[in-house]
Amino acid sequence: MLQSANKKQSTINNQQLTIRIATSATICVIKRPIMNFSFQKHAYFYLSLFLIFAGGALAAFVQTNAGSIAIRDVRFTSASGAIMSGLLYVPEAVSAQQPGPGVLAVHGYINSRETQSPYAIELSRRGYVVLAMDQRGHGYSAPPAFAEGFGGPAGLQYLRGLDIVDPDQVVLAGHSMGGWTVLSAAVQMPDAYQSIVVSGSSTGTFGVPAGDSRFPRNFGLVFGQYDEFSGSMWASPTGVGIVDTEKLQTQFGVTSPVQADRLYGSIAAGTARQLYQPAQTHPANHISRSGIAAAVDWVQKTSNTPSAIEPRDQVWQWKEFGTLISLCGAILFLLTAGRMLLEIPLFADLRNKPATAAGIRDQSWWLAALLLLAIPALTYFPLQGLAASITTSAIWAQNLTNGFVLWAVGNALISGLLLLLWHYLLGGKAKGGNRSAYGITTLGGFSARQIYLSLLFGAAVVTGLYVALAINHWLFTADFRFWVIAIKMMSPLQLRLFLSYVLPFTFFFYVFAIVLHGQMRDSNTRPEWKSAMINAGLAGGGIALLLLYQYGSLFLTGSLAIPAQALLTIVAIQFVVVLPIAGLISTRYFSTTGLILPGAIVNGCFVTWLIVAGQATHFAFIG
Repeated sequence: MLQSANKKQSTINNQQLTIRIATSATICVIKRPIMNFSFQKHAYFYLSLFLIFAGGALAAFVQTNAGSIAIRDVRFTSASGAIMSGLLYVPEAVSAQQPGPGVLAVHGYINSRETQSPYAIELSRRGYVVLAMDQRGHGYSAPPAFAEGFGGPAGLQYLRGLDIVDPDQVVLAGHSMGGWTVLSAAVQMPDAYQSIVVSGSSTGTFGVPAGDSRFPRNFGLVFGQYDEFSGSMWASPTGVGIVDTEKLQTQFGVTSPVQADRLYGSIAAGTARQLYQPAQTHPANHISRSGIAAAVDWVQKTSNTPSAIEPRDQVWQWKEFGTLISLCGAILFLLTAGRMLLEIPLFADLRNKPATAAGIRDQSWWLAALLLLAIPALTYFPLQGLAASITTSAIWAQNLTNGFVLWAVGNALISGLLLLLWHYLLGGKAKGGNRSAYGITTLGGFSARQIYLSLLFGAAVVTGLYVALAINHWLFTADFRFWVIAIKMMSPLQLRLFLSYVLPFTFFFYVFAIVLHGQMRDSNTRPEWKSAMINAGLAGGGIALLLLYQYGSLFLTGSLAIPAQALLTIVAIQFVVVLPIAGLISTRYFSTTGLILPGAIVNGCFVTWLIVAGQATHFAFIG
């Protein structure tokens, strides 16, 4: 009986002990969440996800016109069997029994099908079936670029072959090189379209007749007053001056200056001509109300419009706002996802504080800053010009990307040489400059494990964003973009090219980080946000000044200061945003790891992805 009582008491004591242990553990969990994954601490990361998907939802709502337009991701083949890609916008009112008019909308050089979404949104909500296609070698269409009339004939044949499209009511619309794409289709299939409108483009290129008042049928031209390509397109030094050129006058069948907004010829006879001259630049054609309105006006004027909505009644801006929200969320993701990763035990060796600053101080800092701004701007055109001598290959398959690589590596070598000069000859080493002060190693010294973890860390951050993009695209048929800046899914071929280009771009961002956080870090007490703003300005300020020089001249005189560099000037617009973002990312991860490598990996992967997915592929891959 005594044994039974003792046993019972022992059981009670054990139960009480278990309760106390469980209670203590619960209190510990409440006070200290597992790996510190508290909502409040990581609110900005969760906000990034919200922005990504909320922006995607808004974009989907607008581009589907609240669900009344179906968007299909389609594939078709060219005459040679090359795979072509496009987004097909199908209004709910059209069917095989009641086909609607069709529009082939084609983007310009180094853009993609998504760039034409403003045109596609506005025309599809007016009842047109719109095929926004990728040119050959762009987006998800097979390379090389420029092949088979840029892919235009294949796109026109596919669109006319759809049973939901009236083959007698097809309109062609193209921006820049997309104008040449649809003009090439018109040359090969002269009876397969009703009218054509080109924005920032011209006739007389790649087999398209120049100055022919009979070709193409019902020709509308949208050409901005500040178009950067006025010289190459219409032989005029300024956009407003094209009205006086013999080429345009012959195209319109007149011998006097062409009058904007005047209808020449006859739509019924197929000889109609009209010039629209909005006050805008070349890349603004596909993101301005006036540029979109001009194209819509010509399409509606020259075809049977199912729903005659006034051309300036537009909603596409809200889709652009949605993808901008997603883009902001994507940048916030890159800045915050790494903080969560650093709380995982695997990455414990990366959690370090930066060593004491040993950078340039006082007036010398401003001189170094001016030099840092000047180098990218002064080398931008010359170094990229060298890319013309590089023959494309299966490894280096994109012409413009090759130019970016030469520019990036060249800047890294110049900056690295100046850094070594400062370190050894101008007092950097004597003032405390060393590997830990520059973020090359931590205070504990070199660690192979830190290199491995940095690679894994950077790849994990960017892969996480890629997964978020894939989900967003699957749910909403949308990517992360605003105007000329776009983060989109890579094709399998582009993924291969990413692996080719990622190393030189990462090398650039590695040297870039040493300069920012070693040579230019002059304070141990400055808040991280202030350092981030300074570094963002140093990263993108030089290109911003170059663009100010070019566009200041354009808006004052009508012509770029260096007219021959119109393409590279337009391309540079994205770097005014991308490079400051890289400065923010580099600062964020240097401040949390004490190392430059994690941020360099994130920047190298992210920027390579953005560039490769958005460029034209020129090498003719087989298979």
